[in-house]
Amino acid sequence: MRIFLFKIMQRTAEFVSPGHPDKICDIIADCLLDKYLEVDSFARCAIEVLGGHGLIVVNGEVTSSAQVDIETEVKKIVGVDYKVISNLVRQSPEIARGVDTGGAGDQGIMVGYACSETPTLMPLEYELARNLCKEIYAVYPYDGKTQVTVESRPESEGGGMKITTVVASFQNTKTPELLKLVQEKINSEKYIINPAGEWSLGGFDADTGLSGRKIVIDNYGPRVGVGGGSFSGKDYTKVDRSGAYMARRIAVDLLRQHSAKEVLVHLAYAIGIREPVMATAFLDGKETPVSGYDLTPKGIHEHLDLKNVKYADLARFGHHGRGNTWD
Repeated sequence: MRIFLFKIMQRTAEFVSPGHPDKICDIIADCLLDKYLEVDSFARCAIEVLGGHGLIVVNGEVTSSAQVDIETEVKKIVGVDYKVISNLVRQSPEIARGVDTGGAGDQGIMVGYACSETPTLMPLEYELARNLCKEIYAVYPYDGKTQVTVESRPESEGGGMKITTVVASFQNTKTPELLKLVQEKINSEKYIINPAGEWSLGGFDADTGLSGRKIVIDNYGPRVGVGGGSFSGKDYTKVDRSGAYMARRIAVDLLRQHSAKEVLVHLAYAIGIREPVMATAFLDGKETPVSGYDLTPKGIHEHLDLKNVKYADLARFGHHGRGNTWD
């Protein structure tokens, strides 16, 4: 029995560039987190960012000995012409009393996944969309999106997967030039390029962004469900981030140990409690308990060496399948 209840013939995943408004907000949130952690490795941060149309709002909770000039750091990213409103307050003492004893900073369900479809152990359609987005962004460093659909070949045609449709929309591109670039990078039956027409107004000039809104892109694409918690702006005590990284680590380990095709891991935590209330894995659909790992927030922090992670780098092109300590 496989993990999924039905056989999927077609799969689609999308990706967005670092110039997308939501991703800019993620990058700001994680850049600020990095700044706090540079001085105070145990800073507690839950930073949310909204941006668009000349305004950036930074809101959330930070408890740290570090002093960060929020306006200066934000303007390094978006430019000096933006108005920056910052409203960061100390973490609630009622939350802190649970975290102070080593407990999780919140309740939640974390999902980890690995499959044998690609060298990075990520879903094929996700990797294709991500890699294409990176290739285009290297030439056109602006707001943009990619989307790739793959389809299972029948056994009579040799099985495997084929790429049926590729969509790419990028700011400040000429459609024929973008089409040529995409065709050089990926072979598909059909290409849809700038379907709404060529566009020059993008990023914060066209749309409002919000941190944490691209959680599916940050994980594995729509094929794999998400636990619900976003990553950017959060320190390791927030298990919706660190627990998700650890779930990926476990999935990768089990996939390799058992030569499995796919592994899905679920962890669940209660606020203020160190150990997860659930830790289970599905190896090619067969459920098995997770054991042999220190799944406390402190244990995850140490096992994955999270003190040496630059979180802003993760915000740009996905949090998994990039050679991190949890991959």
